[in-house]
Amino acid sequence: MPRKTARVDQFLLIHSARADSWREITTLADAWAADCGDRAVLEAALADMEAAEEYHAYPGTRLLAALAERIATNDAGGTAKLARRISNGLLTHAYRGRPGEWDVHDEMSASETADIIPHGAGEAAGHRPYFEVLFVNSQPASRWAAFATAIRKLRRPEDTFVYEPILVGSFEDAFCAVALNPDIISVVLAEGFPYRSRHDAPVLRSVLDPLGETEGPDMSALRLSHALKRIRPELDVYLLSDRQVEKLAGDPAADAVRRIFYAVEEPLELHLAIMEGVQERYETPFFDNLKKYARRPIGTFHALPIARGKSVFRSGWIRDMGEFYGLNLFLAESSATTGGLDSLLEPTGNIKRSQELAARAFGADHVFFVTNGTSTSNKMAVQALLAPGDIAVVDRNCHKSHHYGMVMTGAQPYYVEAFPMTEYSMYGAVPLATIKRALLALKAEGRLDRLKLLDLTNCTFDGHMYNVRRVMEECLAIKPDLIFLWDEAWSGFARFSPFLRPRTAMGAAADIEEWLRDPASVTAYEKQRADLGDDPSDEALLAARLIPDPRLVRLRVYQTNSTHKSMSAIRQGSMLLVKDVDFHTVEAQFHEAVFTHASTSPNQQLIASLDVARRQMELEGYGLVMNAIEIGLKIRRAVNEHELISKYFHVLGADAMIPAEYRQSGFTDYLAPGTTWATVVKAMREDEFYLDPTRMTLVCGTAGFDGTQFKGLLASKYDIQLNKTSRNSVLLQSNINNTRSDAAHLIRVLVEICHGIEKRLADGGEEERAAFDARVKSLMTDVPDLPNFSHFHELYRSDAGRTTPEGDIRNAFFHAYDASVCEYVPLAGAECDRRLREGPEMVSANFVIPYPPGFPIMVPGQVLTQETIDFMRKLDVKEIHGYEKMKGLKLVKPDAVAARTRR
Repeated sequence: MPRKTARVDQFLLIHSARADSWREITTLADAWAADCGDRAVLEAALADMEAAEEYHAYPGTRLLAALAERIATNDAGGTAKLARRISNGLLTHAYRGRPGEWDVHDEMSASETADIIPHGAGEAAGHRPYFEVLFVNSQPASRWAAFATAIRKLRRPEDTFVYEPILVGSFEDAFCAVALNPDIISVVLAEGFPYRSRHDAPVLRSVLDPLGETEGPDMSALRLSHALKRIRPELDVYLLSDRQVEKLAGDPAADAVRRIFYAVEEPLELHLAIMEGVQERYETPFFDNLKKYARRPIGTFHALPIARGKSVFRSGWIRDMGEFYGLNLFLAESSATTGGLDSLLEPTGNIKRSQELAARAFGADHVFFVTNGTSTSNKMAVQALLAPGDIAVVDRNCHKSHHYGMVMTGAQPYYVEAFPMTEYSMYGAVPLATIKRALLALKAEGRLDRLKLLDLTNCTFDGHMYNVRRVMEECLAIKPDLIFLWDEAWSGFARFSPFLRPRTAMGAAADIEEWLRDPASVTAYEKQRADLGDDPSDEALLAARLIPDPRLVRLRVYQTNSTHKSMSAIRQGSMLLVKDVDFHTVEAQFHEAVFTHASTSPNQQLIASLDVARRQMELEGYGLVMNAIEIGLKIRRAVNEHELISKYFHVLGADAMIPAEYRQSGFTDYLAPGTTWATVVKAMREDEFYLDPTRMTLVCGTAGFDGTQFKGLLASKYDIQLNKTSRNSVLLQSNINNTRSDAAHLIRVLVEICHGIEKRLADGGEEERAAFDARVKSLMTDVPDLPNFSHFHELYRSDAGRTTPEGDIRNAFFHAYDASVCEYVPLAGAECDRRLREGPEMVSANFVIPYPPGFPIMVPGQVLTQETIDFMRKLDVKEIHGYEKMKGLKLVKPDAVAARTRR
């Protein structure tokens, strides 16, 4: 817990900061015991932690009191011993499964070890999952220990889980406890508590005030329940009341409460309700049935020989595969959709139930499980929502699956451009003004009715997160029934962070939904309408922060997420989330899209992993995402503040990743001097684009490496894997799998690489230094301009005379299927330059997608320009989809274009 200020790095590093603080306490206690430390410093350090420790069950009041007593009696040795035990307990989580850890006098024997080693194949875990329950009441603190003891007496051997109570006595303490302690997954509120904490800790206000939690006339338990659910919607909240509980239960404001009890007349029922609430989140219908299926003796006469594993384990030639993967993988395989396994194409049983639980967890109305990756989820959504001739405003830099979806459906893409980051050979995200201009242009030409979809990537590969609510509200102000498809392949986990959730499709949709129900929304709309007048100009509409008419809005939001990219799902596991008031009008199309794209032989293990990933995120996702954020911030600091590493590498801040005009709050970076928790919250709420802290663009060009080269070095020599690169950078991603050990390994490797550079420069003299400087200049200064989308050739456009740029990409794509109408022009040859100067125009016959950067720089039917050719010529990547170097650019022949144009 921070001392006097709420620096962002202190608040967002809640997990490691607490562990580090206890390691510091141990160090101070050891020093005192060795007569080289100061007792007063130790006492001050403990005092700084006092308020925050109240929000955690372990070490608890008994161990903390024992520690304080040993200090007070000058028992330095006993203090050091107990401090080390507490610190180790927090590090290993031994207290979760070993009751003796809570006993002051109990010591772990030499033969015991904490349960930190992954269980091997076939081993029974033999433990009950542990969690913590927050009790908020107005009882004096002197009674809390007795109350906690009474709660513990409710435990039963047959309970599936075990929990420890935490007691606080105010609104502020409850809010901070839930924010700081991810182990809290249930909350019990007893009415009558005050707002202010009993602790004189200004930091509590610095945490609460930026989030909008301030003292007011309504200090009820219902208000607190909504505040807690706003930051952690997965929590179960229970209310104890001594007034008219029947009336209270009917209050619409009680929608955040799972169950209401009359005072404490039924403590066992409360205990059972807590257990049941956790059990509902713990339930994984498909995975549970798959485990049961694997335990049954099954005779298989279907077309899947590998099922049950007999062909594997009886073989002398492939038995090693069985030994590697384990027996359960094969026992749980089947091509049947009966016997409790259900059908992914038409789920009616446990898959259907699993998808319903996923919808609850992710804040959607419906969820489709997809086993072919989010490429398929995107194509399914595009197919279901668009028909031939429909217009879709699309980020030109979105994943290729969106473009191929347009080809498949015959919809016409209206490409809009993201802001460029030319220095790093990457694009950001599409400015809202660009999107609004596209909508207003279609409106001016009378074709707004043909616009059906806005299709954007959020967050981008490099971490740009839209102000999703603002984008949707301003677009709905122009077209109230516009459908939104947000490709959140890389940020599905953001749902479980209060800092990231508002910038997700489902999070923003929930906020808009709440706003639409508020009568004040109509008032706000009418006021803006009066201010703008009956016929506002496009300039006025572009300048205004538009408010939609809540009486006309049809909220239709779709989100795709690569569950496997940010959660514990097997590769290609994806979900398609739906929050659409008019879903009934397209539901049949969605089922057709499932039939079109889903395999009739989906991977059972993959479906099960989607089920389990949802369970994990509902029960511990908050802590896991916070840990990923912590790791990201620690890497940023370790790289940028290291004396040697920062000479050659640096992680880009928000000021380098997002132009100033899109950072209206003035936010520069998480670790910039003067940045506070309030600064971050302000940026998250106000800025047009916000940088996901878990995504770190590491510039390597200043060390003389291009992105592909550096990625290869890390993989081949140091066993560090990453995905995305640019001309002069690589992308580091922290996720729920990363640990501080991973971060330490990365930093140690960077130090070693930097030492190698230093030695090479020192040994090589001026010649080596000149070569190094030239290499850095070529990577960091002599970078190619990024090409924008030019336009579709008139052959692939309809409605003569229109000025908007959408085109018939499907017609262009299939036109090139006739090899006789295609030609190849060498990229580096004189013919290419001549055609650019003199014509005829060069028209791309296919998609050309370099990796990196991974977006199509040519699409079927696009007229090629000088900037596109220049960019292609400067590319130094090995993988370019749709381009064969030996043949050249695949184009539509000029005579074929002319012949079709004349018709």
